[in-house]
Amino acid sequence: MSFNERKQEIIRRFHVCATCRYFQPVKQETGMRYDCSRLKYETKPTYQFHCWNPKDHVVTLLKKKIEQAKKVDDE
Repeated sequence: MSFNERKQEIIRRFHVCATCRYFQPVKQETGMRYDCSRLKYETKPTYQFHCWNPKDHVVTLLKKKIEQAKKVDDE
């Protein structure tokens, strides 16, 4: 697997609504509801949309994982 393929796989694993800055969990009496403040409708933590904008801590983690994959590629 090339470095570019590994990089895309790493991003694919994190690219879900739950890691997006627009994802907002709302606790209700009947259970949890998950909203997207950008799209203005209900979503699920595992859904994926092209407007994904990862939270800061997710960006940091992605950079770390990609850097680790790059080091493996350099060896």
